[in-house]
Amino acid sequence: MRSDLERTKTVSGAIPEPTYQLPLLPPEFEWDSKPILKSLAQAHRALAQLNGRAAVIPNQAMLIETLALQEAAASSEIENIVTTQDQLFQTNPQRRIYPTPEAKEVALYSVALNHGFRDLIQKQHVLSNNCIVGMFQTLKSTTGGFRTTPGTVLKNERTGEIVFVPPQSAIDIQSHMQALESFINCDLPEDIDPLVAMAIIHHQFESIHPFPDGNGRLGRILNVLYLCKMKLLDIPILYISRFIVRHKDEYYRLLQETRDKGNWEPWVLFMLGAVENTARHTFDVVGEIRRLIDEFKSVLRETTKIYSHELVNNLFRHPYTRIEYVMDEVGVSRPTAGRYLDQIVEAGLLDKIRIGKNNYYVNVQLVSLLIDNRS
Repeated sequence: MRSDLERTKTVSGAIPEPTYQLPLLPPEFEWDSKPILKSLAQAHRALAQLNGRAAVIPNQAMLIETLALQEAAASSEIENIVTTQDQLFQTNPQRRIYPTPEAKEVALYSVALNHGFRDLIQKQHVLSNNCIVGMFQTLKSTTGGFRTTPGTVLKNERTGEIVFVPPQSAIDIQSHMQALESFINCDLPEDIDPLVAMAIIHHQFESIHPFPDGNGRLGRILNVLYLCKMKLLDIPILYISRFIVRHKDEYYRLLQETRDKGNWEPWVLFMLGAVENTARHTFDVVGEIRRLIDEFKSVLRETTKIYSHELVNNLFRHPYTRIEYVMDEVGVSRPTAGRYLDQIVEAGLLDKIRIGKNNYYVNVQLVSLLIDNRS
């Protein structure tokens, strides 16, 4: 299912005419108005504080995976792909463990994000269309690419009214995506800040609507990858989907209003507010995660004598861990992994629960933190 405000449909019969003339990039607008400059200063400050706090986490890969899991759930929720916390935390893409189809679709979001971030680093901060297509293929478990068949429209789920018709021909889609790729990777004009560029890129991508499915989720992944490309973040941990969930009606309204009226300022201000709000929120969450990591280390050293960096990373990478995960990541035998986890349960750091045929060892404090900060 998709959002109740905009739902992708393929209509048969006559090919619909696109309802929006996509602008050349960058669009002509006063990007340095006083409201935008004020919002930019606040967003940059919050983003810099978040980047600094994330740098003190010993294993940043663990932090990416932990927060990406929550982002995956929030981003999918925007499109009404809903999974429970239990189902979400039971997923393990490396082992292809997915308790439900919904949990799989949510989990593949974080896999696609990691695919994009690795490609960005390997390609020396070039964010290419090949990378975007690769993320789509990962997200949707497909070998497909940009749309080649006309008929895609976006409808209001409640009324059935067509609210937007994106470009229809494969040639137009390819041309628009090549122009977007160029804008993403070329030097920005002096009057366009990278955060403003992020807002432009997101709007343009959603308006091109280049894929048959998953455009909303891919557009939200592009936001954080672009911030990493521009070196405003060292790792992809700024996820605005939680903010969009809370302001979903306004998000879709401004997307369309910008197309209808060509007034970019409200849209840019919305996105800058999303960056600032999310950065401040994530700053607090990362601080709490660091506090929990330090607490786990202290208790493990004092009461179990089994402390290791790999073991602690496992307990925060997998809020619901299993013996097999500890075996893989800590490099110990099955009996040793089971003994470690049981000792940590006895120390009061984990809860042991049985789901189906499997025992899970739950980092209850981390789960509570993540659940509380989704609402």
